[in-house]
Amino acid sequence: MTENYDALVKNATGLDALLGFAIDEVSGDGLRGTLTIRGDHHQPFGIVHGGVYCALAETAASVSAFCWLQESGIGGTAVGVNNSTDFLRSASEGDITVVATPVHRGRRQQLWLIDMSDADGRPLAQSKVRMQNIELQD
Repeated sequence: MTENYDALVKNATGLDALLGFAIDEVSGDGLRGTLTIRGDHHQPFGIVHGGVYCALAETAASVSAFCWLQESGIGGTAVGVNNSTDFLRSASEGDITVVATPVHRGRRQQLWLIDMSDADGRPLAQSKVRMQNIELQD
């Protein structure tokens, strides 16, 4: 990866920056990142809000899908068209590890599996995110 490409996919902006999501490793073959849980990630009952997991999954799939499109030579970008997240265990503190793995990567669509776990490796949530590959306008 070039330095600009690396900075583009690893530097958090927008919602990812607000959440504090840090991408540690990324390529077209997957992603690994971390989020340290804070009080502002909680829903009213003191555990991580389900929307946080959905947002992490969307970012992990989007960035991985984009990297694959660039590395494969197809180009363009990918946008989420479906995000299905199952919440498996609650958490209120600590780190969430996010791992994205490709299930299918094609010319029109991609499907990514995102596993989110706590520091002890226990599953917190799992998502499947379907991406639509799109051409970028000049």
